[in-house]
Amino acid sequence: MSQIGYVCLGANDFDRACSFYDALTAELGGKRLFPTPHGQMYRLGSGAMLMVTRPYDEKEAHPGNGTMLAINVDVQEDVARVYEKAIALGASCEGKPGPRGAFGDFAYFRDLDGNKIALFWSERGKK
Repeated sequence: MSQIGYVCLGANDFDRACSFYDALTAELGGKRLFPTPHGQMYRLGSGAMLMVTRPYDEKEAHPGNGTMLAINVDVQEDVARVYEKAIALGASCEGKPGPRGAFGDFAYFRDLDGNKIALFWSERGKK
C-alpha cells in the first residue's frame, strides 16, 4: 500500500515560517522532527510529514497556482479550531470553516508565504 510520505512548502523567511508551523503543527498533534540541509521536517499527527524548505534553486519561493495541501483532521471541531489558530498566527482566509456539500467540513487559508492549506473532516473517510 502506498501513501504520501511528505509534502514540501517553500519559505522566503525560513525562521518566520518555522515559527508559524511550530505552533500550527502542535494544534494538529504534530511536532518538529529534524532539520534537513534546506529545511525543517514536521510530523502531522500520526500521518504524513511536512517539510518547510528554502527552495533548492535559491530563487524566491512562491505558491503554485492550483496547488494546495489538504490536512484531514480527526475531529470535526478541529477544522474551525485549527483554522482560527492559523489566522491568529498571521495566515489569511481563503474560505471560512463550514460544510461543503456532502463532502464534510472544510476551511481554507494561506500561510505566511501564500501556500494554500485546507483543513477537512469527512464521515466518508471514517467508515
